[in-house]
Amino acid sequence: MTENVWRAETVQGRSHPSKSHWRIEQIVCQPTLRVALFTVIMCLGTVGLVSADFQAGLDAYEQGDYKIALKEWKPLAESGDSKAQFRLGVMYDFGEGVVQDYKEAAKWYRKAAVQGNADAQVRLSLMYDFGRGVVKNHKEATKWNRKAAEQGHTDAQFLLGLTYETEGSPIKDYKEAVKWYRKAAVQGNADAQVRLGVLYYNGRGIVQDYEKAVRWYRKAAVQGNADAQARLGLSYRDGKGVVQNYKEAVRWYRKAAVQGNAHGQYGLGKSYHDGKGVIQNYKEAVRWFRKGAEQGDVRTQLSLGLMYESGKGVVQDYVTAHVWYNLAGIHGNETAREFRDRIAEKMTIVQIAEAQRLAREWKPKQAD
Repeated sequence: MTENVWRAETVQGRSHPSKSHWRIEQIVCQPTLRVALFTVIMCLGTVGLVSADFQAGLDAYEQGDYKIALKEWKPLAESGDSKAQFRLGVMYDFGEGVVQDYKEAAKWYRKAAVQGNADAQVRLSLMYDFGRGVVKNHKEATKWNRKAAEQGHTDAQFLLGLTYETEGSPIKDYKEAVKWYRKAAVQGNADAQVRLGVLYYNGRGIVQDYEKAVRWYRKAAVQGNADAQARLGLSYRDGKGVVQNYKEAVRWYRKAAVQGNAHGQYGLGKSYHDGKGVIQNYKEAVRWFRKGAEQGDVRTQLSLGLMYESGKGVVQDYVTAHVWYNLAGIHGNETAREFRDRIAEKMTIVQIAEAQRLAREWKPKQAD
């Protein structure tokens, strides 16, 4: 098999959000960006102390005593305290001590947001993005997110950059994406650092510069960002922005892979398959390809199909190879479709029917 088949990892093909969705929706669809959104949500809770009552509520909340937290915060929220309003919105948003109620959450977020509470502005933006408690409205989402970003809220700056970067966004503008990612990146936001690195890597909105891309990848990677670790591994593998070093590539691929990052799993599997940076080991290659394939990653599905077809690291099995080719093909990989049709010529009608059934019944697994 040729190198170009294995390297179905075109950077441009995976360096920007999907054309079929934009802004927050695409985060939900991409493993590495889905993690980013979760981090944003969990971080939107750092607020200052405005009174002993607020502190009592905060202490209770952190101990999991939502009843007491609600008792302390609700009067403050009703009296106009924006930080208590934000906290109350969070409780209704996630059903903590109250019945989950997105409309009520949006109400309290709005009360805090109009007073300039940046955390509430970001959360209200997300409510508009998802259509939770309000009618979905990307224009409103962007408005509130921008208000928080202009206050220096790093998560808002990252999300605003993502809005400008995403294919299909009505305000798509790579230069603006660079601007907002940079504002968040210099404050240490790992998600913004890796996206800024991607834009440098591909020369979008800025002059292409592999060394600067690597610099931002590394800043995010040392913070534990799996996407950055996988991209840093790729940079070392290809020698772009750094001296080519397969062992270093494997080191970063592995850090990403053990966190469940499909890009890292593909890179590590490919390293074991080629014997670059590690001793060649087809069984290990299959193990890592399988982890990525089971999450729905097209490249690892194609790679796993090749392993089953060739019998490398596994017992040769045309039915299973057909399944993985078919799954990758369904998601648009033309090479996988060609391989599926080619291997079908070696199979019986019964085998093809079984492979098609297995593909129909297949469901992706969460990263372990």
